[in-house]
Amino acid sequence: MTITILTTVLIVTIALGMPITFCLGFAALVAFFFMDPILMDVIAQKMFMGLDSFPLMVMVIVFFIFAGELMGRGGITKRLLLFADMIVGRVCGGLGLANVLASMIFGGITGSAIADVSTLGSIEIPMMVEAGYDPDFSAGITCASACIGPIIPPSIPMVIYATSVGISIGGLF
Repeated sequence: MTITILTTVLIVTIALGMPITFCLGFAALVAFFFMDPILMDVIAQKMFMGLDSFPLMVMVIVFFIFAGELMGRGGITKRLLLFADMIVGRVCGGLGLANVLASMIFGGITGSAIADVSTLGSIEIPMMVEAGYDPDFSAGITCASACIGPIIPPSIPMVIYATSVGISIGGLF
């Protein structure tokens, strides 16, 4: 019943021309009104039980973001971006490619898109604007390339998956 309502509202709002973001949010809101109250309690319990994990709360999230902060304050991120620029900077649009390459390397270290965009973005965006890139394009490519971080292991979503399924994080590597 809930899936039918969710799908119907989503299709109708898309057909009406609403932006996809609002369609997804509105469909979820309408579906929540028609859900069984007991099911909503179970969903809330499962969400909080999944977060109540020592390896997840302390070891992973805090230390990944801490590693990104240390790299940002220690000057490693500037060197990382200059290294990426040295590799792909000669190509047309090379600074944009260097942005993506630096995000891949940094994402492999921190595993967090937020740490990636906050530490690398403060260096990449001014560097790209100084080289003649549009500020909106610079911010857009920085945000888009930061999304690579959670895909490259070790990442926070990978550890969340391992703890929720109950398998070893080391075995997942």
